[in-house]
Amino acid sequence: MKQVVAVVKPFLVEKILEGLRLAPLEAVVVREVKGVGKQKSYLDQYADTDYARAFLPKVEVAMWVDDTRVEEVVRKLVEVARTGRMGDGKIWILPADNAERVVSF
Repeated sequence: MKQVVAVVKPFLVEKILEGLRLAPLEAVVVREVKGVGKQKSYLDQYADTDYARAFLPKVEVAMWVDDTRVEEVVRKLVEVARTGRMGDGKIWILPADNAERVVSF
């Protein structure tokens, strides 16, 4: 089992979730996060003055995927999320060795 974590622009989330709707995912978690990368920051206007905001709003989509399907899921994720502009996001693939259910049904 692997955990695939994507941090993307907020407007891409619905498109990503729809694109992965039929993907072989075990579980998905979506969180609002803030971060900075090569895009650095951006200027915003507040009370008629420009100021730099250090952290940009992003959304983290964490998915748990069977080892044999990771490449398929990542390929689909990149296909759906890539706009070709700086700041599209990042994807990490992490091992997810142990998982326990909190409640058994």
